[in-house]
Amino acid sequence: MSAIQEPQPVDAGAVRPAAPLQATRRRAADHVEHLTREERRARGAAARVLTPRSALALAGGGDKRPDPIDLLMGQGRVRVPELVPLRYGRMALSAFAFYRGAALIMASDLASTPNSGLEVQLCGDAHMSNFGLYGTPERRLLFDLNDFDETLPGPFEWDVKRLVASIEIAARGNGVARKDRRQIVVGAARAYREAMRDFATKTELDVWYARVDVDTFMGEYASQFTKTQAKRTQSMIAKARSRDHLQSVGKLTTVVGGRRRLISDPPLVTTLDELLGPLGARDFAERLAELVRSYRSTLQPDRRHLLEQYHVVDMARKVVGVGSVGTRAWILLLQGIDEDDLLILQAKEAQASVLEQFLGASEYTQAGQRVVEGQRLMQAASDAMLGWQRTHGIDGVERDFYLRQLRDWKGSADIESMQPQGMARYSELCAWTLARAHARSGDRVAIAAYLGTSKTADEAFATFAAEYADRTEGDHALLLDAIASGRVQATTGV
Repeated sequence: MSAIQEPQPVDAGAVRPAAPLQATRRRAADHVEHLTREERRARGAAARVLTPRSALALAGGGDKRPDPIDLLMGQGRVRVPELVPLRYGRMALSAFAFYRGAALIMASDLASTPNSGLEVQLCGDAHMSNFGLYGTPERRLLFDLNDFDETLPGPFEWDVKRLVASIEIAARGNGVARKDRRQIVVGAARAYREAMRDFATKTELDVWYARVDVDTFMGEYASQFTKTQAKRTQSMIAKARSRDHLQSVGKLTTVVGGRRRLISDPPLVTTLDELLGPLGARDFAERLAELVRSYRSTLQPDRRHLLEQYHVVDMARKVVGVGSVGTRAWILLLQGIDEDDLLILQAKEAQASVLEQFLGASEYTQAGQRVVEGQRLMQAASDAMLGWQRTHGIDGVERDFYLRQLRDWKGSADIESMQPQGMARYSELCAWTLARAHARSGDRVAIAAYLGTSKTADEAFATFAAEYADRTEGDHALLLDAIASGRVQATTGV
């Protein structure tokens, strides 16, 4: 394989946005270009003319930046009203917690910056806490991205900026010194760039099959860990393997009158009887059961056959995440051949991606399908029960959902307790994983040529991260002021 060559220097000219991405996306749906490596490298060089790598440092926004609290409150108007204060309460805990729920605010800021025009399937919310462990249908434990609610095609650097800013913000929260923070963020940006350049030399199938298999990874790199890092990593792996459907059943259900039922724990888990009363609960339960029956058509035939062996026996509303709080999410208890054969699915509401108002509407009219198709494209392997469907909610409004197993060997790192060395290693792993996801869907040769061999892009991303962390801390303070003044209501301690 030929290595990626550094594009020749070009006259950058005035920094300006690339051509609108939506038109490119529509054309791509009709015709797939098969470019040579040389043509792809030239595309990367041309992107530098439109957007020099130094422009990656720009944070956007400026004097015309919308009020971030207004943006959050606008999202709240389409969510479950009684849960919105819980979202604000969770975001108020720290600048990092605020950032996790502020994908819309960041998208608004990034939309005012010049972009590379090099499109990939974006995660849309690629912060550190949205990477983690999960089990594949083949029962391997992988490390990968694990949240795709905002996924949409767009300029690759939007995801990279979302990641590096999260690293800077988390490092500040952990008390990491400024010099060390800069090194960690630059290291993550470099890891993304070097991974993309490596993927650019590989075949399509090599890229498609690339993954972080946890057992293989530990076998290769465990000797490089400190004793503390090794202990924490092994603990996270063991915990992930314990978080399966059996653990979910044991934690979330109990036996009532000889039948397995979900345990009420409002507002985190609220049963249908508590929400609607017995009569309303029976009607809505039928609706959700039909949702499960209908969504089977979006699964592969073998997985459809597996799911058909189960039937719904109970369901409840569940509060999930930070940014997702207030969207409709249901857990559904399914039973197979007997009372010991149980499965819990999660049906989570899918709304329009926060990126769509800036990058154009998704090609999928069903938002649940947008999430699922994006996840399948970006992840090395996806949940066996991942699918989508549309149904009417409690309020009678038709809504889109995607469904998956509630837990299947899921685990995540404790970001808030990371020490500098561990954070550096973890950040680089996240960056490699993001590059692998982007390489599957975008022009990896063009992106590699754009980023180049020098540290110019790395430093620009790190400068962006520091500036955006300052901005996030300011936005977080605005939320605290809004809570103190009564402008928004927040529920804490839940």
